[in-house]
Formats: sequence, structure tokens, C-alpha cells
Amino acid sequence: MASLIAASSPCFSLPRHSLCLPSACRSFSPPPPLSFHILESQSRPQSLIFSIPSSLRLRVAMLSRPFAVSANEVALATSDDPSAVSQVSNSCPNSYEENEELELCELTAISPLDGRYANQAKELRPIVSEFGLIRFRFFIEVRWLLKLSEIPELSEVPPFSADAKSYLESVVSNFSLADALAVKKIEKVTNHDVKAIEYVLKDKCQFNFELKKVLEFVHFACTSEDINNLAYALMLQRALQSVILPMMNRIIEAIRSLSHENADVAMLSRTHGQPASPTTLGKEMANFCHRLRQQQLRVADIKLQGKIAGAVGNYNAHLVAYPGIHWESVAEEFVTSLGMHFNPYVTQIEPHDYMAELFDGISRFNNVLLDFDQDIWSYISLGYFKQRIKAGEVGSSTMPHKVNPIDFENSEGNLGVANAISKHLSSKLPISRLQRDLTDSTTLRNIGLVFAYSVIAYKSALRGISKLEVDKSCIKDDLEDAWEVLAEPIQTVMRRYGIPEPYEKLKELTHGNKVTKGGMQQFIATLDLPEEIKNMLLKLSPENYIGAAALLGKRI
Repeated sequence: MASLIAASSPCFSLPRHSLCLPSACRSFSPPPPLSFHILESQSRPQSLIFSIPSSLRLRVAMLSRPFAVSANEVALATSDDPSAVSQVSNSCPNSYEENEELELCELTAISPLDGRYANQAKELRPIVSEFGLIRFRFFIEVRWLLKLSEIPELSEVPPFSADAKSYLESVVSNFSLADALAVKKIEKVTNHDVKAIEYVLKDKCQFNFELKKVLEFVHFACTSEDINNLAYALMLQRALQSVILPMMNRIIEAIRSLSHENADVAMLSRTHGQPASPTTLGKEMANFCHRLRQQQLRVADIKLQGKIAGAVGNYNAHLVAYPGIHWESVAEEFVTSLGMHFNPYVTQIEPHDYMAELFDGISRFNNVLLDFDQDIWSYISLGYFKQRIKAGEVGSSTMPHKVNPIDFENSEGNLGVANAISKHLSSKLPISRLQRDLTDSTTLRNIGLVFAYSVIAYKSALRGISKLEVDKSCIKDDLEDAWEVLAEPIQTVMRRYGIPEPYEKLKELTHGNKVTKGGMQQFIATLDLPEEIKNMLLKLSPENYIGAAALLGKRI
């Protein structure tokens, strides 16, 4: 066959193993012959280079990976036999997963949180990642050992010296990725994550003379869930205080600014999508500001709870080993010292009811923000807002004029994902068979997803808000075209002054009819009303019929 390569023809270097076409390609008509030649080089295995005719380019574009060919498959691929493509497709595996192991990077991550959106939630990585969980567990184990040393009746663990305490604090403060990897290495043997942490901590304590004497009091009388429930509570506490609540506050303040800046901008309301009594843009923003603030306060007010009561919540082993110690008081002191509320009634696990409240609370906040995203989307489509254009940004691959509300759409989509996971967490976590099953363990590992998708959504909404520009002329034109909205105040005044059938009269004038300023004022002139009241109604317009909207927008 002739050697190929024409400059105008797309060329591909294909590793020589097998040619795989996806099933979607198999119904295509057979391709025209491929011309090729073989390249040899020291730097790579023998390869075939193909000139792909234009009729085959769609086929190639659909492939999910570089593909390779055997001599037999070349014959099939260049054949006029309609079954050839199918034969080639079925002759070999199409698979990185079968033949190669892809290194994890942004392009190979299964979740967009570790791929496309990796940088948008990076502040959460030290907190809600597995590294974060291991670090919090390590912290709890160290603090429990310190607590034991403070119990007078527990003579086997005497009070630690300042040096021993300092050493333990350094173990926590210097906890590194290498330490977490050491835990994971031991976990491969133990097949138990918390036990691996116990072993790593014991190993570190051997380097201190005092601590070496009390190694067996590391993890003393604890079940794994004594450590886990407190570690997760600390994770939630840190994520809320350092990331989620501040991000919520940024959203609220950005919307508050919109409210104050546009408190006097009269705007046509829409109920059921139809023109309704006017409001102001600022007041509508104030609605969202108030609602979001209420939900943020509820999230912030949720009491994180914890336990350290042993295998089934009764301090069984504690009381056998040291019956003279009031272990429930010790446990309460320890839990509250971590900033948690003590839960005295537990099984092997803290029942996670507070977590259900927390995730429901975050979902409610997210739902309000989703409502905001959709309303802003609608205002943009009405022309009430323009969006500042970012240099180089493309709105559509085929329509050059498009400036799409992508930030609010992105926010809406990610809020939906966050809420879907929240819903599962809040419904699943409080349910555990008898004194404990393991379903909460695997479920809890997804806590970070709720926070990460929420943070991505919050940032998208903030980015969208920063691009908004109010088009006051568009808003005013819309108002001027809706004089029928004055039917409400006019019929209300008619009721006050005893004019019969006021609603019916205004309905006859306005229902399904186009009403102009002149037509409305002509109707007012015919009413049997005191002259000053009639003059007041004649001064009404859609632009000044806004009630207390401006005040409400400024007051938030």
C-alpha cells in the first residue's frame, strides 16, 4: 500500500495491538480503505500511522482512547465487507482498565471534585479528606490518653510531666501526610483503620520514657466508634466554622448589597409568570437575604454531639477495670472539652440524629439559594440583568452572540447534587440495626461531598452575582407596558368608598385586555370618588405603585 501522509488528512499514531471501535460505530457503512505505513524507532514500539479519510473521522472522534492494530485487523478495517468493522470491534478488548492502570490526576479522577473542580473546594481537603479523618482520630486518641492521666484513681497512668505533654502535643501538631500513609500501610495488614492508628501512636510513644510505660492505655476501654464519632464531630465543626458558614455569610452579604443598591428600582412582579403588582428589585433580593440568613442561623445553632461510652454505650469494660471511677462524668468532661455536647444515651455508635438535622439544615439553605439562582436566571432572560463579559469567554460553540447565565446554572446543578447526598445522609445515618451495623461507616465517608458540592455552588453563585449589571431602562419599559396592574389599588379604594362591584368593573376593563395609561386614567375619571382621592389615583403609575418595597429593601 502506498505511504500516506497528506498534510490535509488527519493522521494518528496507533500503538500496535488491536483496533477497537465502539459499538456506536458498528452500524456505519464500511470505511474507505486506509493507507498506512510502519514506523520504527528506538523510543517507542512499532506503530502504524493512518491517514483517516473524512468519512471515517466521526468514527475516530468517538473513540475513547488511542487504539492499535494487528495485521489481520488492518485487513478487516480496509475490507469492503460490511461486517468487517464489527469483526474488528469484537476481536479485542477496548481497555485501559484491562491492560493499563491510569495514574490518578485531574483528567482520570472519577469524581469531578478531584478532577474538573479540584481547585474550587481545595480548602476542604485538609478537613474532610481521609487524611483529615485520620488526623482527627489521632487527635482524639492523644487527648483521651491525656484525659486518663488526669484521673486520680487511675494510678497506672500517673499525671504526665510537662515534657510528656509537650511531646504528645507535638505528635498532633506535627501530624503529616507521611504519618497518615504509615497508618494506611498498617491498615493493609490489620484491615482496621482505627486499630492502625492505635499502633502508629503507640510506636511514636515509645520514643518518650514516660509514655512508653503506659502504651497499653492508648485506646483504653474504647470501641472504634468512640474515636470515630468524635473525629467526625470535629471534622464537621472545623468544616462548618472555617468554610461552610463563612461561605454562606459571603452569599448573604452579596445579596444584601444587591438589595441595598437596588432598593428603589421599581420592578414588575410576576406571579404564575404573569405581570403582577410592582415591587422593587432590592426588596426581592431582600427576601432571599432574609431567608438565607434564617437557614444559616439554624445550621450554626445545631449542637454537635459525641460519646465515649465503650462497646455498647454502658461503660462495661470501664467499670470492670476501674469500678470506683464515675466513668459517665469522665466521658462528659472529655466530650465537652472538645466543644461537643455530651450524649448520654447511645449504643456502640452516637446515633447521628444531630447529623441528620445538620444535613437537612444545609439542604434548606441550599434550596433557598437554588431558588435565588433560578430567579436570577429568569431576570437575566427578561433582560433585567446584563452580565459583564469576560474577555475570551465563549457562550456557545455555534452562536457567537450568546452570553449565558452559566454561573447560576452551575450553582443550581451542584446544589442539586449536594442536596441529593444530604438527603441520603440525613435519612440513612440515624438508622442502625440493633446496637450497631456498619452501614453508617461507609455512608459517613461521603460527608465531604455535601460540603464540596455546596462550596462549588456557593462560589459559582458569587461569581455570577459579581457579573450582574441592572438594566434599569429594560425594567422601566416593562413597567410602562403594564398599566393593568393598577387594577388592584383602584378596586381596593372603590371598596373603601362603597362603589358596588369594584372587582367586577376592573375585571371587565383589564381581564385579557391591553390597558394603556390613557385608558386607565379615563376609567378613574368616571368614578364617583372624592376629588382628592381621584387625584391621588390619577397620580398612580406602575413605577410608583410599590408600597413599602423600597423601605423593606433598605432595611434588611
